[in-house]
Amino acid sequence: MRSPVLIEKLVFGGTGLARSGDATVFVPFVLPGEEVLVDLPDRARGTLHRTPMALKRRSPHRAEPPCRVFAKCGGCHYQHMPYERERAFKVEILRETLRRIGGLHWEDEIKVLTATPWGYRNRTQLRVGRKEGRAVTGFLAPKAHRHVATHECAINSPKLNELHRALQRMASAPGFPESIRTVEFFTNEESVQMNFPRRSGPFPRRFWEWCSDQLGVSRAARPLYYQSGADRFRVSGRSFFQVNRFLVDKLTELAIGSMEGRLALDLYCGVGLLTLPLARRFDEVVGVDSGASAVRDLQSNANRAGLSLRAVHRDVAPFLTAWTRRPNLVVADPPRAGLGRAVVAQILRLAPPRLQLVSCDPATLARDIKALTAGGYGVEKLVLIDLFPQTYHFETVAALRLG
Repeated sequence: MRSPVLIEKLVFGGTGLARSGDATVFVPFVLPGEEVLVDLPDRARGTLHRTPMALKRRSPHRAEPPCRVFAKCGGCHYQHMPYERERAFKVEILRETLRRIGGLHWEDEIKVLTATPWGYRNRTQLRVGRKEGRAVTGFLAPKAHRHVATHECAINSPKLNELHRALQRMASAPGFPESIRTVEFFTNEESVQMNFPRRSGPFPRRFWEWCSDQLGVSRAARPLYYQSGADRFRVSGRSFFQVNRFLVDKLTELAIGSMEGRLALDLYCGVGLLTLPLARRFDEVVGVDSGASAVRDLQSNANRAGLSLRAVHRDVAPFLTAWTRRPNLVVADPPRAGLGRAVVAQILRLAPPRLQLVSCDPATLARDIKALTAGGYGVEKLVLIDLFPQTYHFETVAALRLG
């Protein structure tokens, strides 16, 4: 049954929240204050996720999306609003999540660090399929395996869109391997790394000669060198690196600030984006990551920069359990799952006077902050760094001090 619902607010995940009787309804691609028609059962209850069928009342802040496949492709969530509205909504979502989950009633300013909201991505995954006998490239629909064909992406860098068009030409030509379904490109706008997240090969030499001619890639997962600040980072095919080409340097400056001292631990350090700058400020720095590829890249990057640090390939929780010396600073940039109970417990045991927490999920950040503040830490500063404009994702840098 088509029923009108009133959108109260946006929530993390890219949806708007509405209520209908005993049901809480989450609807994508809407704005607060809009009345939307959705399909609801006669006696709706619980939590329901619905697609908007029609707008009965339109927000005056609604904008025309520049991308022709917006809402069909699963990549973007917020192109239907001006970017200044998106930033404001993200701050509201962060405050509300910290209050609801973390018990942190943060009334001070949350600074928002931004850059251009278009053409910022340096990494993308393209899907290759066939439609009516023709090769098509593009992306996946939201929460589905349905292919959405397109030749460009508004948030991808110019080089990525150039590679996208070249891949489309290759996929349409005879001899393109039928086993290739997903291709990942990573670029610094000059060099290109090509990865296959799902097994697609091996491929014959002539295929790589073709890729070298059309894409500038001679083999899969070739390391790419990415300049950020004073450092040049080797990033191998299985290593993580930040995707916003305009904000990498600013994230580093924000996460480290002007701190210096004797000993710093960089947890979930990756290829050393924060570890290398820390090594210029602290007498001793230890970088810890569970990814073998990332740790090899970290050591290579430190050697190239002439910096002395210790690179440890180990899960963070057991590393901290075995560590006994009190650091002056802990920097942590965990995955979406956050620090978790075991890591928080070890941080509280080691009691570093300063903790810089970089988070890509406000819910797990709120959970971790709740446990850390219960253990004696206070939040000094929160900064939202919008690494992912047009999407619901964002990063938060939280500065905490003990006592």
